[in-house]
Amino acid sequence: MSVVLQDGAADPWLMALGVVVGMGVLYLARSPVRSAILILTGLLSRPFRIASHFLQKSASDLRARNRTVLLAQGQEDIGQRVEREFERVDVVVRRDLQGFPALQRKLLDEITAIEEDYRKSQEVPPAPPEWIRAVSPLLKMKPGPDRIVEGVLESLKRTVAKGQDMALGEYRRACQERHKRLSRALPFWRSVDATLKNVDKRLAGLNERAGALDTYMERYEQLIKKTDAIEHTLASSAFVQFFVAAFVLIVALGGTVINFHLIALPMSEMVGGGSYIGRFRTADVAALVIILVEATMGLFFMESLRITHLFPRIAHMTERMRKRFLMAAFGLLLAMASIEAALAFLRVQIAADNQALAVSLVAHKGPSLLSLNSWIPTAGQMALGFILPFALAFVAIPLESFVYAARTVGGMALVGLLRTTALVLHVTGRLIRYGGTMLTLVYDIVIFLPLVIERAVVSAPGRARPGLARSGRQG
Repeated sequence: MSVVLQDGAADPWLMALGVVVGMGVLYLARSPVRSAILILTGLLSRPFRIASHFLQKSASDLRARNRTVLLAQGQEDIGQRVEREFERVDVVVRRDLQGFPALQRKLLDEITAIEEDYRKSQEVPPAPPEWIRAVSPLLKMKPGPDRIVEGVLESLKRTVAKGQDMALGEYRRACQERHKRLSRALPFWRSVDATLKNVDKRLAGLNERAGALDTYMERYEQLIKKTDAIEHTLASSAFVQFFVAAFVLIVALGGTVINFHLIALPMSEMVGGGSYIGRFRTADVAALVIILVEATMGLFFMESLRITHLFPRIAHMTERMRKRFLMAAFGLLLAMASIEAALAFLRVQIAADNQALAVSLVAHKGPSLLSLNSWIPTAGQMALGFILPFALAFVAIPLESFVYAARTVGGMALVGLLRTTALVLHVTGRLIRYGGTMLTLVYDIVIFLPLVIERAVVSAPGRARPGLARSGRQG
C-alpha cells in the first residue's frame, strides 16, 4: 500500500497510514480470526487425540490378551513340571521305599537277637555246686595224726579245685562263644549302618523332590491368583527362552548350510546341472527340499516321542497308532540319512573326477597333489551326511520354545510400539492445539497498539463502554 513518488521514494506518511489502517482492520477482525485459529487447530489436533486414545486402548487390550496367554502357558508348563515331579516322587517311593517295612522288620529282629546275645555275654559267673558247699566244712578241718583222713582231705581238696577249674573253664568257653557271636555280628552292624545311611540319603533325595514340588505348587498358586510377580517371572523366562532358542536355531541354520553344500554338488549330477526352476538351479532346490523333508521327519519324530507339542493331533493319537507313526518317521529319517551318506560319497567321487580332469588339462603328472579318493575324507563326509539329519531332528525342541516365546516377546514388543506411537500422536495433538494458542498470541502481538489503546480507554474512570469492555474481555 505504499505510494511511490516521482523521484522513486515512498511517502512515509502514507506507509504509516497503511500500517494504522491495517492494524485497525486486524483489530476489528480479531475475534473471528482468533476463533477460526482455535477451531482449525482443534480440528487438526482432534484426529491425533482420537488415534492416541484408540492405540492406548488397543495396547491395553493386547496387554490383557498377552497376560492371559502368558499365564495360560505358564500354568501349563508348571502343571507339566508338577506332574513330572509327582512321577519322580512315585518312582523314588516305589524303588527305594517299597521294601522299607520288610527291611525294618528284619533290622528289628536282628537287633533283638544281638541284644539277647549281648545280655547273655554279660552274665555273672555261676554259683558253685551244692556238693562243694557240703564239703566246705570238711575242707576247713585241720589234718590230724591219722594218715587216712589226711589223704582223704587232700584228695577232696584236689577234687574241689579240679571242679572249680572245670566250671571256670566252661564259663570262659561260654564267654568266648558269646564274644565270637558278637564279633560275627560286627559286619552285620556295618551293613546295617550302610543300609541306614543309604535309606537316609534316599530320604534326603525325597525331601529335595518334595521341596521342588512345594516350589512348583507355590508358583502354581500364584498363577491361579494371577499375581504381578509371577507375570514378571514368566515374562523374564520367556525372554530368556526366546534368545536362547534363537541362538540354537542360528547354530542349526549353520548346520543346514553345511548340509546343503554337502549334497548340492551330487544333486546336480542326479537332476542335471543346467536345469533351472525360475532363477534357481534345480539341484539347489532339490537339495533344499531334501533338507526340509529331513527337518519335517525330525519334527514328527519328536512329536511322536511326545517331547514337543506343536501338533495336538499327533499327541491325541492312540498308543498303537502313535508307535506306528513313530516308526514311520524314524524309518523315513533313516532313509534320508542314508541317501545323504550316499550323496556325500558321490560328492567325493565327483571331486576326484574334477581334480583328475584339471590335472589332465594342465598336463601335470606327479604325486604332488593329494588324492581325494583316500578313505579318510570319504568316510568323514559320509559320516557327516549320515549324522546331520539326525542332528537337525533335535531342532524341533528349540523351535517349539522359540514359537511359544515369540508369542510373548512379540506381543510385548507390539504393546510397546503401540504405546510409543500413541504417545507421539498425543504429543503431536497437544503441539497442534497449543500451536493455535501460540498463533493467537502472535496475532495479539501484531495488533498490540490497538489493544493498548483499548485497555487505556477501558481503564479510564467513567469512560468504559460496554462494547469496548466486552472486546477487552475477549482479548
